[in-house]
Amino acid sequence: MMFRWKATAATLAIAALALTGCSGATDGGGTGEESGGTLTLGAITPPTTFDPAGSEWGNRAPYYQAVFDTLLLATPEGTIEPWLATDWSYNDDNTVLTLTLRDDVTFSDDSKLTAQVVVDNLNRFKSGTSPDANYFADVASFEAPDDATVVITLNAPNPALLNYLTRDPGLVGSGESLDNDDLATNPIGSGPYVLDTAATVTGTSYTYTKNPDYWNPDVQHYDKLVINVLADATASLNAIKAGEANGVKLASNDNLAEVEGAGWTVNANELDFQGLLLLDRAGTMNPALADVRVRQALNYAFDRDGLLQALQAGNGTVTTQVFPKSSAAYDPELDDYYTYDPKKAKELLAEAGYADGLTLSMPSSTLLGASTYTLIEQQLNDVGIKVEYTDPGNNFIADLLAPKYAASFMALEQNPDWQLIQFMIAPTAIFNPFGYDDPKVDEYISQIQFGDEKTQESVAKELNKYIVEQAWFAPFYRVQGSFATDANTTVEMLPTNAYPAIYDFTPKS
Repeated sequence: MMFRWKATAATLAIAALALTGCSGATDGGGTGEESGGTLTLGAITPPTTFDPAGSEWGNRAPYYQAVFDTLLLATPEGTIEPWLATDWSYNDDNTVLTLTLRDDVTFSDDSKLTAQVVVDNLNRFKSGTSPDANYFADVASFEAPDDATVVITLNAPNPALLNYLTRDPGLVGSGESLDNDDLATNPIGSGPYVLDTAATVTGTSYTYTKNPDYWNPDVQHYDKLVINVLADATASLNAIKAGEANGVKLASNDNLAEVEGAGWTVNANELDFQGLLLLDRAGTMNPALADVRVRQALNYAFDRDGLLQALQAGNGTVTTQVFPKSSAAYDPELDDYYTYDPKKAKELLAEAGYADGLTLSMPSSTLLGASTYTLIEQQLNDVGIKVEYTDPGNNFIADLLAPKYAASFMALEQNPDWQLIQFMIAPTAIFNPFGYDDPKVDEYISQIQFGDEKTQESVAKELNKYIVEQAWFAPFYRVQGSFATDANTTVEMLPTNAYPAIYDFTPKS
């Protein structure tokens, strides 16, 4: 089924890793008792606010998921399941979504879940400060015809809407708390845990206690939850070796052998791809990129297997497509559509009129690794393409999207189908900063947006094949995302989020 998941909202690997160190596991942590004890987790970045209207997902998801419920639930199996909403249905043209809510949900301030509370949260998110607020750009209205029913009316079909409601747009806070002055630091939700503000050190460590009145106790596997912000890979490894956590998100795969040597399990998914974004496909800044043969030459220039080994120690899968395996658009044959063939790259450049080479200006960032840029430069030089790097510092993303560069190395989340289209491919997509418009792609997008499920799936595959053939991007590989758990803890990874769901951690019996 198409569009079953929503991936981490536009999570960028360029994001800075976070603030300060690690504190020890508290009593009960790692005991392996079915009764719970304390689950101590390591995360790579803190939340910027607890206001649902400013919330994010990806690596910040556990902070929110602990205290708030979402309307729908994304599962490790890749399905969407009921959560605060027990049922949902669309009208015939998929422009009106009707949700039926649970009638047994109470927030931690003893107020009740009602449809109007949900509508207030949805409206606040749409007009709020979250980087994902544009997920509701096509929403015409949110309405509550009665206490148990929420109606979302769209200006046009949005095949990703259900997925969005499993993430930050679907978070629901207490209606009575939404105007509180301390909402950013004292969240009031209906989730499995309650933030202990007295035991929390903002930016460093966040402590939650079990919600005694939670409507779904089957997913409350622990009595207490602690999330520590680990500043870097060294802090994460130290916490693992010292037994100061039960689960740790690893920022890189550099220390997997040491992690496993400490008796921990590395749980993996492949969420992000790394490679070149060939953004200026109309050639407005660099005329060479308007020629598909030049873009194809760039794809043939890279030894993807060699790059995966050199930069990720082989932890990932070589690919030349940006759609993930979880997507209906995915085609395994497109993983190796472009082979490493410097000779063919030179031939294509010559056919395009660049036998004497060309120059490609790109940004660089120390956060993505100096060796990455060195290897890219070497391989492009081998086929006659000169690279000029500029380090924009903290303005990397802003300058890239301005746009100030025709191409760039980047690590981006592989969103499923419609989300990825709106993220990287559509003329208005954030990572289509030149607004490149291809009539054939526009037609594919229209068929996907307005078609039935069968049409959506078949056309998504056609779209994927077309942008690979047209070399819109030059992906290198899907990189392994790693989450380490100790001997007393198990977790199920999500196929489309960097951080597992709080509900999917369990103590070993």
